[in-house]
Amino acid sequence: MFDETRWSAETLARYFKYRTLEEIQADAIRLQLSLRFQTDLSPLLEKVRVAGRMLGNAFCVQPMEGCDGTTDGTPDELTMRRYDRFGAGGAKLIWGEAAAVVEEGRANPRQLWLHANNARAFAEMLRRCRVAHRTQFGDDSDLLVGIQLTHSGRYGYRRPLLAGHCPVLDPRTIADKSTGRCVESSDPLLSDDELARLVDHYVTAAKLAHDLGFDFVDIKQCHRYLLNELLGARTRPGRYGGSFENRTRFAREVFQAIRAKVPGITLATRINAYDGIPFHKGEDNIGIPSKPKSPLESAWGTSAVEPFGPDPSEPITWIREMRSLGVALVNISMGNPYASPHVIRPFEYPPPDGYETPEHPLIGVDRHFRITEAIQREFPDLPIVGSGYSYLQEFLPHAGAANCADKRVTLVGVGRATLAQPDFVRQLHENGRLDRKRICRTFSYCTALMRSKHNELGQFATGCPPFDKETYGPIWQDALQKKST
Repeated sequence: MFDETRWSAETLARYFKYRTLEEIQADAIRLQLSLRFQTDLSPLLEKVRVAGRMLGNAFCVQPMEGCDGTTDGTPDELTMRRYDRFGAGGAKLIWGEAAAVVEEGRANPRQLWLHANNARAFAEMLRRCRVAHRTQFGDDSDLLVGIQLTHSGRYGYRRPLLAGHCPVLDPRTIADKSTGRCVESSDPLLSDDELARLVDHYVTAAKLAHDLGFDFVDIKQCHRYLLNELLGARTRPGRYGGSFENRTRFAREVFQAIRAKVPGITLATRINAYDGIPFHKGEDNIGIPSKPKSPLESAWGTSAVEPFGPDPSEPITWIREMRSLGVALVNISMGNPYASPHVIRPFEYPPPDGYETPEHPLIGVDRHFRITEAIQREFPDLPIVGSGYSYLQEFLPHAGAANCADKRVTLVGVGRATLAQPDFVRQLHENGRLDRKRICRTFSYCTALMRSKHNELGQFATGCPPFDKETYGPIWQDALQKKST
């Protein structure tokens, strides 16, 4: 059904050769990283208070898009199945995936889009998730389920909807699919009036989410989508660019409007704390960085003079203000999935169209942990979700437990690994360890499917072909077959 030799950890792993905690800890020390692991997993299973609610444990399922909605943005059967599995899996915070607030803001033609005509399907998705949780655990009063509201901006699937120009991203952003022309500095940006009108769409989606029973809405500010791009739009003219006050203005207006018109919903955000710079394939397919001009003018949370150096000062200032706006839950991410995937999700193998990692993946994990810790230390009473755990495979819970015990983070967010083993929290409860036969090996099958657009719908559904073979093995084979014809 798929090429098993490609993902065999025993034969192909180049970095992850660890069989014991001592081995991975020794490599972390050799690389001078601040990674720590512990065998006492109890910090992960303790209750956590979030927005006045008590969660049953410290695990979060990250917003994992399946690219499997219908063409009008409605959750389809594979979407429903994913949330059935998440609900039964045991994590007490389920961070629902991205749902666009307008059709043109979708990143692909099968991305979810929440609107009045399909609200019942979202309600059914949420109901099934909660029923699955109650069936497995008897109660869902300690479960929090939210939804991520998004606008893809530069990465809108129909055409780029630009918040700002970026001299290193523009030349690799397709403006016209028919000709392959990339964005040019003369291409227009979304106007201030167009941005201002979008605020009402966020409010409408948030009200729908609240009425449907979602516990929180995430105003997405990561991965160089619209709101993240605005945060770094130092060269944009007008009221939404230039100064820090202007660059945060749009998100501020969204939070204020939702809080005024949907007071019962909890506000959350998944935000980049570090954008970094784009990479591309170099010799031997190794990723090499682009060469931006100095000072860097379009990257958020990034040193203006050293683009490999995070600078969390503005993200910290913005999080402090967001708290005053009512934001009660923050999820930290970084990088750009289209231009610096190794920063977002340290991997063993890239997808077929990607570059090989330019650094040991443990360095990427450590970057996630260090930046998240800096923010958590600044806001010790704010629930912070950390990212970057999946690469650690069977040692994921040991790192998460150490980070929680050391108060480097409040909740451990798990992304790709939930597709391979959605019941990972239940495994820890029942066995004290993960099922080694179903652990995500970060070989990027899910990413490869997400990037596959060559079918009649313009997008293949994504999941884990190696460990969810019956469902996604045929989809993977279909993608391979259509690619070769």
